[in-house]
Amino acid sequence: MADALVRALPGLKGHRCDNGAGLSFRDEASDTEIAHLIEHSALEIMAMAGSSDTLKGVTAWDFAVDGRGAFRVSVEYDDDLLALGALRCASEVVGALASGGEPPDAGAEARRLRGLRARASERAEAPG
Repeated sequence: MADALVRALPGLKGHRCDNGAGLSFRDEASDTEIAHLIEHSALEIMAMAGSSDTLKGVTAWDFAVDGRGAFRVSVEYDDDLLALGALRCASEVVGALASGGEPPDAGAEARRLRGLRARASERAEAPG
């Protein structure tokens, strides 16, 4: 899974992960929760779409409160719609890989999100 994910999103090779063991993200990805893979994938797709590559995320869980298997993924963002699109795409990529399928083209989605960001920026700058 880790190798397939890095093939789908090569920028993940450079991701850092604060995992307490000093493991690289790639090493961590071979034995981590699906939600954690979605977190890093979303951050990478956001960076591909023009967000800062210094944005951070957190995957947390409290099975006593939320029930077994429920995770909370949080990501910093500079554009809310871009973050939502990146999270959706990341879920699709990781879901496809987890089921042995072909992931969607995350690069194409990142380009689409970059275009949405540019159009929103142009609208914001246009005299009203």
